[in-house]
Amino acid sequence: MLHWLGHASFRIESKDGKVIYTDPWEVKSTVKADLILITHEHYDHCSPDDVKKLTKPGTVVVAPPDCSAKLGQTIHAVRPGQKGTYAGFTVETVPAYNIGKDFHQKAKNWVGYIITVDGRRIYQAGDTDVIPEMKEVICDVALLPIGGTYTMSAAEAAKATTMIQAKEWIPMHWGKIVGSQADAETFRDAVKRGTVTILLNRE
Repeated sequence: MLHWLGHASFRIESKDGKVIYTDPWEVKSTVKADLILITHEHYDHCSPDDVKKLTKPGTVVVAPPDCSAKLGQTIHAVRPGQKGTYAGFTVETVPAYNIGKDFHQKAKNWVGYIITVDGRRIYQAGDTDVIPEMKEVICDVALLPIGGTYTMSAAEAAKATTMIQAKEWIPMHWGKIVGSQADAETFRDAVKRGTVTILLNRE
């Protein structure tokens, strides 16, 4: 089961009761994590307070190397193009970067993730624009930023859906810093294939 917690934060629960968080920031959830995946070191994605709140003995934290000092704890450092098993889940890393703006530079080696949970591949794109590497992404569900300014806009994210092989699209990265529900609806109306699900943050 997948819950949107606002911005780029999601909680994913497997059938056997394990819990994954992506980019937990200002989350109200107190359900402890088996696995925490962080896409990059910006404060609204790499939040030491949230990670601490959600960590229990044995929690695995996966993040790019530059998150380590900020979190002040041992992490499994990753770069784009890797694949590994963490807390029993297969996790693949995908590049995430801007084109034509400097907020998320390709040289930083920040990432998105493809997580396999109960046989379903979930792509958390991270903070990214439409990039060529998306043509290589095969997943069941794609979580795409649509807020604009720092990431893809709704229209650009709709273009990304023509490159990514997915069955379901969920817009994220709206409702806090940039982007609105109207942007999510614009994205939904522009997507021509698959199912768009707009999740509302209720936690």
